[in-house]
Amino acid sequence: MDEELKKEAEDIKEENAKAEEAGAEAAAEGSEGPAAEKEEAAGSGENAGKEAEAEQDPLEKAQEENKELNDRLLRQMAEFENFRKRTEKEKSAMFDMGARTVIEKILPVIDNFERGLAGVPEEGKNDPFVDGMDKVYKQLMKELTDLGVKPIEAKGQPFNPDLHNAVMHIDDDTIDENTVVEEFQKGYTFRDSIVRYSMVKVAN
Repeated sequence: MDEELKKEAEDIKEENAKAEEAGAEAAAEGSEGPAAEKEEAAGSGENAGKEAEAEQDPLEKAQEENKELNDRLLRQMAEFENFRKRTEKEKSAMFDMGARTVIEKILPVIDNFERGLAGVPEEGKNDPFVDGMDKVYKQLMKELTDLGVKPIEAKGQPFNPDLHNAVMHIDDDTIDENTVVEEFQKGYTFRDSIVRYSMVKVAN
């Protein structure tokens, strides 16, 4: 009888011990559960922040690269525009220089035309050959005028050293001082620049 009571008491102790261990394990799991959830939530929050930063950085980088490319494009466009204007200016200057050289060579031909036509007597002006030469001369002068070549007005004009080259002076009280009284060689301009000065006689 005593042995049965002892055995039952031992069984009850074992059951109580098991119950206490089970309660302790449950409490431990309960205390660790919220902490684990908090750590997991914190970890997920950090990951979300990192992902947001990872998504934001490429956008900002792309915007900066786009701005740099745009600046480079604008600079290159400005450089090209400057190059184009400079090239056009140089081409125009080269054309004017070439045209001026050709005009200078043509002017003596015009002088000979004018001398020849001026030397034709009055009765010979109706000659077909003279008429043909006069038409050729007028056509040549028209083409030069279309190019921008103009004769300089001299006779009867006030002497202008920027346009006239005085090679002779005369004293004449009937003529205003510094007036061109005679033109020995006609001068010409090309686009407002002097190709050849007028060779003139000036009254003092």
